Amino acid sequence: MSATACGLNFGLHGQDTLKRAKEEGVVTIGFANEKPYAYKDETGKVTGEAVEVARSVFKRMGINEIEPVLVDFGSLIPGLKSGRFDVITAGMYITPTRCKEVVFADPEYKIGEAIAVKKGNPKNLHSYKDIAANPKVKVAVMKGAVEVSYLQKSGVKENQIIIVPDQPSAISALESGRVDTITMTGPSLRAMMESTGAQDIEEVKDFKQPIVDEKSVLGYGAAAFRKEDKQFRDAFSRELAEMKKSGALLNVLEPFGFTEENLPDKKAEELCKP
Repeated sequence: MSATACGLNFGLHGQDTLKRAKEEGVVTIGFANEKPYAYKDETGKVTGEAVEVARSVFKRMGINEIEPVLVDFGSLIPGLKSGRFDVITAGMYITPTRCKEVVFADPEYKIGEAIAVKKGNPKNLHSYKDIAANPKVKVAVMKGAVEVSYLQKSGVKENQIIIVPDQPSAISALESGRVDTITMTGPSLRAMMESTGAQDIEEVKDFKQPIVDEKSVLGYGAAAFRKEDKQFRDAFSRELAEMKKSGALLNVLEPFGFTEENLPDKKAEELCKP
């Protein structure tokens, strides 16, 4: 068994992580079970937008094997910092707060938010502001997801927000009536509704994207590395930029419901600024 498979990371003990990954030809990746970004399919294979982008980038770097580790979304950054993974790739948004903890590669995509409700939208919810305006409304959000802060900054009270461990749990909470709405990115919501076969809920098609701190909340997802692995991050970003330029990035994104509109137009450095 390799040192990587044992969960040891030599990047924390003086050896460069990029050099070691190239020598061993393998990299350990932390991911969360969230469609369409990173998840196990019906055969048990780990796939998804973020996973397949990572596979392609690492192959271009001469690293042909990935060892995926499934954890809760909220455990990704702690696991990365502790050396459990070499990189995390789970459709995680680049935010100034997260940039204090890790270094992000440049983004792979940009995407907006979405909500789902019971069919017929009985609570007449079309925005986060609508949720805030009705203190009886409960909304389910995955632990560690950026939507928690978006809701709070839109005026949604803490006792209205129900934290769940993963996206399937959010769907279940809405179907059972435990909550009145759920929120996640548009591709995630559509993928989860399809995979769970949800019958009594629907996406709010005229959802109004929230404005937080006077800025659009369009999310930019990227792989993240430890702060001491900036060389590794830079090498990843260089290959990603070549993929975007050649059209290879869009080819990887499209099977997961992304289009040319979702191609990123910003760099990580810009998105990390407060």
